[in-house]
Amino acid sequence: MIEPGSAPGADMVQVAGGEFLMGSDRHYAEEAPAHRVRVNGFWMDRFAVTNRAFERFVAQTGYVTYAERPANLKDYPGADAEKLAPASAVFTPPHARVSLSDPYQWWSYVPGANWRRPRGRASSIAKLKDHPVVHVAFEDAQAYATWAGKELPSEAEWEFAARGGLEGAEFVWGDELMPGGQHMANTWQGEFPHHNSYEDGYRETAPVGSFPANGYGLYDMAGNVWQWTIDWYQDHAEIDSPCCTVANPRGGDRETSYDPATPDIRIPRKVTKGGSFLCAPSYCRRYRPAARMAQPIDTSTCHLGFRCIVRTT
Repeated sequence: MIEPGSAPGADMVQVAGGEFLMGSDRHYAEEAPAHRVRVNGFWMDRFAVTNRAFERFVAQTGYVTYAERPANLKDYPGADAEKLAPASAVFTPPHARVSLSDPYQWWSYVPGANWRRPRGRASSIAKLKDHPVVHVAFEDAQAYATWAGKELPSEAEWEFAARGGLEGAEFVWGDELMPGGQHMANTWQGEFPHHNSYEDGYRETAPVGSFPANGYGLYDMAGNVWQWTIDWYQDHAEIDSPCCTVANPRGGDRETSYDPATPDIRIPRKVTKGGSFLCAPSYCRRYRPAARMAQPIDTSTCHLGFRCIVRTT
């Protein structure tokens, strides 16, 4: 812990804490009910953790991420051995309109995909150093936070910070999606999942800070990448449109966190917040501060990252 007013590091923003209306009664069922919550003060990373920062962590520690390790067959009884090779979930748009009820139409586990190679073995982050790191499982985010002398935020801390002092606002910048016709976050434009017109300038992730900051000076608290929180997911209601999660061949189903073929495998889930470049107004309106998603802790994807906090009390 640090004293209030003492900056714990570069590019961190002080959030004084306070009471706010968390959640929403107007959108997805899992966001309800809206309720009053109080959080204490903390400092938060101004930006999501970048490839450059994560690369520094790995260089100093030799850390190997979850997606870079082969899975232990004992942990996934009944799973196909070939599916236990190092891999991570990558979004690949279909060529034409498909059923929106089947995320397998646009998600696949790609061997060799990881934070260094976000689209598979032939890709790299050479030109993506200032983009948010992706393909990080929960334990990877925790390991980085510990190394940096920080922590992951709770869901309430994250949402309070994302709102930037705007009580009950629809978005982190206000109530209008595109004020004055301006894109305020990296999201999906066009018909999901086969046509992205990327009118905001980005087909996939954007460099951190590419869009305006919120009222607290925090960037990319909506869109770009989903962000891990420390909280275990607790159901308020069934998630009715699991657009942005994907089943893990190692064992995690997108809603219930188990594979029907291997029902003895249960995968704990954490809350992720913020939405990503895959959130579309016509399908997945989760680029709002109230939005939340259950993410299996053993799953990494091409649109999931994190940022850290330091608590002051």
